Amino acid sequence: MPENLEIELVQQSGYRFEVHFTNTDVPVLVTDEQAPLGGGSGPNPSRLLGAAVANCLAASLLFSLRKFGNEPGPLQVHATVSLERNPQGRMRVSRIGVEIRLGVAAASLQHADRAIAQFEDFCIVTQSVRAAIDVAVKVTDSAGVVLKG
Repeated sequence: MPENLEIELVQQSGYRFEVHFTNTDVPVLVTDEQAPLGGGSGPNPSRLLGAAVANCLAASLLFSLRKFGNEPGPLQVHATVSLERNPQGRMRVSRIGVEIRLGVAAASLQHADRAIAQFEDFCIVTQSVRAAIDVAVKVTDSAGVVLKG
């Protein structure tokens, strides 16, 4: 049986919305389109999509590493959302690049190679959008050594 997550949006003005995450204690989030459409008073849907993919990947990597008793230190994550026009001239998210930097050296982690090899498979959001959007993932350790990507 599917699990349903409920979200309600209430338009405040123009392209500005309050986002309510129903049945949670999560505070209201304000979204808005960037100028010239909106006032840029909050993230727009493309930025939220990038944040969702990046957050899900970071949480999945953290979970996978901790499963082997590791504490990878504070992760730093950078996402780049690329927008392009499709053949019909409509703007679309064409690619999301995510770079995750561990807070420690990879050599200090147990089974890091196994965790890194499998963490993307557990990321609900990334695996859900990959059918339509290219998602590129890079993982480095605190010294900049590339572990994936």
